[in-house]
Amino acid sequence: MEAGSARPDDAAPGADGAPAGPWARPGPTALQRQRDIYLGLSMSALALLSVVLSNSMGSFPLGPPPSWPEQLTWAVLVGLPLIWRRTHPEISTAVLAAIFIAAQVRHSPEVLVSSATLYIALYSLGAWGRDRRLSARIRIGVIVAMFAWLAIAAGLSVASMESNFPGGNGPISPFLAAAISSVLFNLAFFLLAYLLGNRTWTSALRQHELEVQAEALRRSRAENAERAVTQERVRIARELHDVVAHHVSVMGVQASASRRVMDKDPDKAKTALAAVEQSARTAVDELRRMLGVLRNAGANDGALGYGLDQVDSLLQGARDAGLAVEYTVYGTPVPVPESVSLAGYRVVQEAMTNTIKHARASAVDVRIRYLRREVEVEVTDDGRTGRAVPPPRSPGGGLGLIGMRERVAAHDGSLEVGARDGGGFRVRARFPIVSGGSADSAATVATA
Repeated sequence: MEAGSARPDDAAPGADGAPAGPWARPGPTALQRQRDIYLGLSMSALALLSVVLSNSMGSFPLGPPPSWPEQLTWAVLVGLPLIWRRTHPEISTAVLAAIFIAAQVRHSPEVLVSSATLYIALYSLGAWGRDRRLSARIRIGVIVAMFAWLAIAAGLSVASMESNFPGGNGPISPFLAAAISSVLFNLAFFLLAYLLGNRTWTSALRQHELEVQAEALRRSRAENAERAVTQERVRIARELHDVVAHHVSVMGVQASASRRVMDKDPDKAKTALAAVEQSARTAVDELRRMLGVLRNAGANDGALGYGLDQVDSLLQGARDAGLAVEYTVYGTPVPVPESVSLAGYRVVQEAMTNTIKHARASAVDVRIRYLRREVEVEVTDDGRTGRAVPPPRSPGGGLGLIGMRERVAAHDGSLEVGARDGGGFRVRARFPIVSGGSADSAATVATA
């Protein structure tokens, strides 16, 4: 069978990867066209040899043969249409069928190669016909014409049929037996050519569908890979923002305080500079740890070493910046997934960064609540702005708020960000957890 290659642009793929509309088999390649030329010339050469052998044996099954030049002409013509069997299968089949019948009408002794070329033409039309309805009609028409010619030839030879079978003694007359034998042979001959051609065309269609599906899978893998790279970039950017923004904000506040008291109170300036130094070291340590986790494909978020149990140490930077920090844990702490614990830690970190940079606040209240099915993180500040008017803070603006929303959304949580009625700002995040811990009203309070 001939599978034939399918090109991606022959039919637009549908959602399931199959052709969206009627598929037309692409034309043959240059190599296939070259092979068809060789096939057509070879069949003509074989037909010429068959003519020579038939005349040499004196075998003329159709009756007295025509002249030598005419016999050779029919032998040459019977193979040439196969040159176009894949490029123009409809024309090739119709012309070859006409040559076949005309040669038999003229009693050309060559029958074997002519039958083979007719079989190849019918098969090729079924395998390569672009218009499936037209190719089916032409093949059926050729088959009907062949059986009609068979009936006519049998009728013309009925008078001499009995003498051709002198030894016939079966229950069926020689003429009827020959007719049945001829019909069965030709029926199998033409049916096999018809079905085999359809089978080859269907095989080419399946190959095309597989190539379309393979291309769709390749595009899907490429898109997934690109999406994974994008997500990793977002993750890296979010981690860098959380680490750098917080510590740089604290360092900026401490450096500003040191500059203001440098001449008046050198001891306070030294304390502030020491805080700047410590924040810088902490930031570098966090960056190294974060980069190590990012390089390690098997590491999880817990490898960073930060979580809700580290919130108290995180608040030291705010205390050093001059804020009055109140830290409260409500409920009984229960085991929390490392990714959720890190997300809660980062929410507190980003909220504290915003408070230090923008709020002009004097006090901040951090609360962690362990509920029955959730863990809640809340950060509020008093937002006093007596010294300067802070930049506007929109719940939807800023990379930090976007990062918080992404972290919370990644764990199917909820985030509330906005100004409080009594003044100040509130960030509240809730993360669902699977825990048996209960929410009791007792609280552990740590006040700075």
